[in-house]
Amino acid sequence: MQNTRLWLSVRDSFWFVPLIYGILSFIAVALTKVLDMYFMDTMKQIVPSIFLGKKSMALYLYSSLITAMLTMTTISFSSIMVVLTTYSSQFSPRALEDFMTDRITQHVLGVYVFGFLYALVNLLLLPRSKDAVIVSPFLTVIVASVTLAFFVLFIHHSARWVQVNNLIGKIQTETIHVINRKFAEQTYDIYEDWDEEELEQLKNKERYYMQVKQSGYVQHIDFRPFINWAKEHNLMIFVNVQVGDYVESGSPIFYYVFKDGKEQLDEDISLDYIIIGKERTNVQDIEFSIQKLVEIALRAISPGINDPHTAINCINRIGSILAEIGHKYKEFRYYTDNDDQLRLKVEPKPYHQYLYKSFYQIRLYGKKDVSVMNSILESLYKIALVNDEDIKEEVWKFSLYILDAVKDEDYHEYDLQLIRKVANDLAALCEKDPAI
Repeated sequence: MQNTRLWLSVRDSFWFVPLIYGILSFIAVALTKVLDMYFMDTMKQIVPSIFLGKKSMALYLYSSLITAMLTMTTISFSSIMVVLTTYSSQFSPRALEDFMTDRITQHVLGVYVFGFLYALVNLLLLPRSKDAVIVSPFLTVIVASVTLAFFVLFIHHSARWVQVNNLIGKIQTETIHVINRKFAEQTYDIYEDWDEEELEQLKNKERYYMQVKQSGYVQHIDFRPFINWAKEHNLMIFVNVQVGDYVESGSPIFYYVFKDGKEQLDEDISLDYIIIGKERTNVQDIEFSIQKLVEIALRAISPGINDPHTAINCINRIGSILAEIGHKYKEFRYYTDNDDQLRLKVEPKPYHQYLYKSFYQIRLYGKKDVSVMNSILESLYKIALVNDEDIKEEVWKFSLYILDAVKDEDYHEYDLQLIRKVANDLAALCEKDPAI
């Protein structure tokens, strides 16, 4: 779990990758100085003289390149601020994390750090002799050329990132990865049902509650070591929270019972298996990823922006995510150890909650826009089309909730015809009577 906590901290940081490049720059300087000091006689024989330079040329070159790299870095940081401002005002503050943790952004700034430190330290370590021949100026030119290439790449990258369709597509792709990780085959056994008699006996045992020590969001639950810990002490654990929930300091986050009747653990219990943080993350939290698309859609249909086509694009992507969840969704709540002994129970999020959290705000603020409501119904139809009967039943129940908002509005007959066609197709697919 400590590795997971460290990985989350490094992943969300903006300094880690540039720091690595900074360390690499000192290593590169050291190697360059070794070439200049110990291998120059050999290099003079095999390297053309055009690639070698003297101190005076190096001094002028380093001074110019340091200034140029600082200028490129300033422009890049200005571009970052423009992107962040655009994200906050037009898209979603939650989407800022996607740009800041994007590897291209971090690698570009890392290359700037590398180039600046390489030129600066080489400038400080110039030989005292004015006639000394060195290869470091040529290597610095190569580093500067690579830095310039990354500068062009970053400008192109920033221009793409401020395009809302690119952002929406990236969020969808990352959310699909989260779904695949969450519902992938695990290294432990999970079940939807368990013996009710055994569960009832466990629930009647004395409970020992574990209280969370800090307020925040549940970011991650590491099930494998949690199950191993329960097996080691012969416990059954009932987790009271789900990933993405906000918990208050002092609230019971889980409780455990002893299967063998032991009264209490002799050792202090830590919460290392459940990570609590200040912000939600998309490592296991599918709803958080969907929330980003919902917020972009809400801003798009707001009177200040009035861009329903972007909202429809978001709804279509949300529909694809919900369809993917439907393919893999199972209400797994019982977790066992290697001996098939029940060790952990976590209440899963029902599928209708994913539907509701995806569309209820869009329904509230977009019900006056027929194109928005129609796109929601079309997405529900496509979800039902590619999933089994259980998911179809949930989709149909939720579609009635969406149609209630349509009935509350005074739509023109032409608008109702558009809505009615999709609603009737959905009813036929779910083998239900038309609802409008």
